[in-house]
Amino acid sequence: MSRRPLAALATAALALTLTACGSSEEETPAAGGSSSSSDGAFPVTIEHTFGETTIEAEPERVVTIGFNEQDFALALGVTPVGVREYLSYDANTRPWAVDLLPDEPLPTVGAEELDLEAIAALQPDLILGVYSFIDESTYELLSEIAPTVAESADYELGATPWQEQTRMDGAALGKAEEADALVADVEGAFADARKANPSFEGQTLALDYWFEGTHGALPDTDLRMQFFTELGFVAPATTGSLSAESLDALDGDVLVAAGTDQAALLSEPLFAALPVVSEDRTVFVGGFDKQFPAALGFTSPLSLPYALDLIVPPLAAAADGDPATPVEQITI
Repeated sequence: MSRRPLAALATAALALTLTACGSSEEETPAAGGSSSSSDGAFPVTIEHTFGETTIEAEPERVVTIGFNEQDFALALGVTPVGVREYLSYDANTRPWAVDLLPDEPLPTVGAEELDLEAIAALQPDLILGVYSFIDESTYELLSEIAPTVAESADYELGATPWQEQTRMDGAALGKAEEADALVADVEGAFADARKANPSFEGQTLALDYWFEGTHGALPDTDLRMQFFTELGFVAPATTGSLSAESLDALDGDVLVAAGTDQAALLSEPLFAALPVVSEDRTVFVGGFDKQFPAALGFTSPLSLPYALDLIVPPLAAAADGDPATPVEQITI
């Protein structure tokens, strides 16, 4: 199977090998914390890309295998007993979830590779993987361990919007009403940002993801680019991996540059010569270990409001049409 890594271009692929499931003699960790589900929430059947999964009773031991899924569980009042690692970013320190994370790091069940033995050892009664990029054979193995919810059948692999992921996870956890409320709250935050910044509407914004020396513009089917289209911006006509000769695809009204630091990008003459860069209409957000790219990668009800607070002020400066307006860069 393959997936697009969160810390890479949308066009890149990373092969995943999953270890076989086996027995374990390790002591079972304590159950994860959870707030009560809604009355009458179970049994519930969740449809997904590999069919449907029925959850008979309120889960007490939830493992999240989606790269961002732990945020969705936490936002819904459930502390997972096991989570998937987030590649280049230390998710144990993410500021948008600090008030909900336990004092000790949550047990992990793999990063690029899923460790099915570790998952089985945690004795979950529910596995959430709406953003997991698993294939059907892996889904079948996971389903032998516990009821497993995979990605939505209504979207391309890795393209399930955060609203749908919130609702799918909410239904599986018996918290459909809470999920709807979360979606409404975050959509309200986007609406407030659009209303306060009408200049965003219709402007072309390229989200440049620099990875291993290559630039790439993310399409509007990518969750990270959808953050900006929800603010009113429009994706560029040309997306995907860009050669040095095709960097002008980034030259729209506004540019957001991620993947490495500002100095490294400005050392590239062709990039630095783009009008969107030389006219100070670019927001540099740093490498994938920095807070904004990580919050954007999580694309969760917890991380999105945090990301809005970071990016909207410099975006407003970059999009105001006045090159004299300084754009404060994001360095954390």
